[in-house]
Amino acid sequence: MKPGDSVSVISGVGPALVAKLAAIGVRTVADLLRYYPRRYNDYSDISLIANVAPGQVTIEAEIKQVTGRYVRRGMHVTEAVASDSTGSIRLVWFNQPYRANSLKAGQKYFISGVFELRRQRFAMTSPSVELASDFPVNTARIIPVYRETKGLTSRQIRQLLARCLSVAETLSETLPAWLIKDQKLMPHSEAVLTMHFPGSVKQLDRARIRLGFEEVFGLSLASLTVKRALVGEKAPPVPFDPAVAQDFVKHMPFALTDGQRKVAWQIFTDMQASEPMNRLIEGDVGSGKTVVAAMAAVMVLHHGDKTGHGHQVALMAPTELLARQHAETLYKLLEPIGYHETVGLLVGGMKQAQKVAARQQIQEGKIRFMVGTQALIQESVDMRALELIIIDEQHRYGVDQRKELMRKAGHMPHVLNLTATPIPRSLALTLYGELDVSILSEKPANRKPIITKIVSPNSRAAVYKKIDAELAAGRQLFAVCPVIQDSETIKATSAEQLYEQFAKKDFKHRRVGLLHGRLKPADKNKIMEQFVAHELDILVSTTVIEVGVDVPNASVMLIEGADRFGLAQAHQLRGRVGRGADQGYCYLMTSDSSAPSRRLRALESSNDGFKLAELDLELRGPGAIYGTSQHGELDLRIAKLTDIHLIVAARKAAEAFLKKGEDLLQYPDLNAQVKRYITVTRLN
Repeated sequence: MKPGDSVSVISGVGPALVAKLAAIGVRTVADLLRYYPRRYNDYSDISLIANVAPGQVTIEAEIKQVTGRYVRRGMHVTEAVASDSTGSIRLVWFNQPYRANSLKAGQKYFISGVFELRRQRFAMTSPSVELASDFPVNTARIIPVYRETKGLTSRQIRQLLARCLSVAETLSETLPAWLIKDQKLMPHSEAVLTMHFPGSVKQLDRARIRLGFEEVFGLSLASLTVKRALVGEKAPPVPFDPAVAQDFVKHMPFALTDGQRKVAWQIFTDMQASEPMNRLIEGDVGSGKTVVAAMAAVMVLHHGDKTGHGHQVALMAPTELLARQHAETLYKLLEPIGYHETVGLLVGGMKQAQKVAARQQIQEGKIRFMVGTQALIQESVDMRALELIIIDEQHRYGVDQRKELMRKAGHMPHVLNLTATPIPRSLALTLYGELDVSILSEKPANRKPIITKIVSPNSRAAVYKKIDAELAAGRQLFAVCPVIQDSETIKATSAEQLYEQFAKKDFKHRRVGLLHGRLKPADKNKIMEQFVAHELDILVSTTVIEVGVDVPNASVMLIEGADRFGLAQAHQLRGRVGRGADQGYCYLMTSDSSAPSRRLRALESSNDGFKLAELDLELRGPGAIYGTSQHGELDLRIAKLTDIHLIVAARKAAEAFLKKGEDLLQYPDLNAQVKRYITVTRLN
């Protein structure tokens, strides 16, 4: 048996089991060995029932009786009594009706869980249970628990792995010997074996460190490899002209923050070099990223005038709404210094005649600051003089889309990436390791922190009264729903349902609009323009307004089914209000009257996007930074991206690997991992 063999070669694995294993992504013996447990039950420290104290405990006992019943609101409770030679203990499970049939009276089990006081009675709550007969006689140990599927249990997976021990022992090393020695790491094959058959908690911790380090090392190596490839590229330098920068700042309607000055100087320094700039500006909602990007663009446009080459700038936004808003903002920012006429818009929703006219003006050099969506790529746009690409919410674009912009230029331009999603340091070192990162952490001086409150549906009338008082004072409301239409799978108020309730009942005396992704682009733009012009008091919407939409007069955000949104996404939505001089309010309406989650409580207590991003990463994993569509693609099975010490160590090791001139081809597994990460993380 070899690692690359099909699981069908394992004794006892027939076609039916092959199909079940394929359903969990296990097709080869190597896949099975790398199908790591999701958690462990520690049966190595067995307590007698007479000695049990509150806290996490494991007992070996016989089930005496099992009962199941439904109580209030349809909740099911399963209760059992377990006994050993020293006494008995009560076991309780909630909403696990199958427990009553799976537990057999008179059988001995290893039972592990929390012993605690509930409703004036001590019991083990929701314990895990394993038949004692499944273990070697008189031997209890740390037992792995795997992600299961229908017809495939953890017990079966453990049995299959036990038949692959000899293969695990032959797994080749994936890291250089010098690196294993420097980092004091467990050998790869031993770490894989230990993950499935740990001898002790200490040994298991060492295996996790080894395999976690290996994952982050590969990810770091991928980003550094890309960064190194960029070093050999050439981009036309853009000289810094202090008079131009001073003129821009002098005509701004507000003063630059210290953070904006610092980041602008970093950009100017980058663009003066003959190597292409590849910088990411990350800043919380309202931190002023667009202004800094405009300063960079003006320097490029001025240099184009000075040399007579008519240098161009392209800004690509993820939505038409945001592209239109950027174009309007940039026009106003550049008008006092005379560059407003160079700004032009190109989006898919424009009429064909408008597109033709825009392309013609670009070709003639009248439009040199091109603002648009993917239409900039798809349309036949003349970009031969493109010197600077600004990509807003850059993680929403794939590498191919960004490369297409560069291909149109015919050379390597400077690239400035913007994101309003605060990125934890760990992600900046791994996912964005090929980028130079600038952080805008300050907010404009007149910006008040948004007051956020968690509210249950029972408080709806009181919340609506407060909202109406804001509307009566001349301000506006965003009401965001998780779905457009009522759904059987998602129990939450839909945008269409809320619009009907508002327009015909709760706010029938107000002007209410509805906005969602299924509307035609022209209709979306019209509704948004009406809201911006205050021809609407309330905009009921989906998350189409999540990024970038700027309505300073909107002071209230109501997020329906707030528990259905990710932490980072809800924070982005909240940032749509309180952008003017008035106090901003955000109401997080839960789906039901249950206790609010840790995520919502954190949102209620903090306006710090970076702090919330760290928590979001901890709660949801790395996929959260991109959104649900890319969950799991990073394939980090062991490492936690909240472990900054591990990440820093792996990053330094990756730098040392490249400095030593190591050949990736000498490490086939590592090479394959690096190639996969370069593709999946959508690096430039």
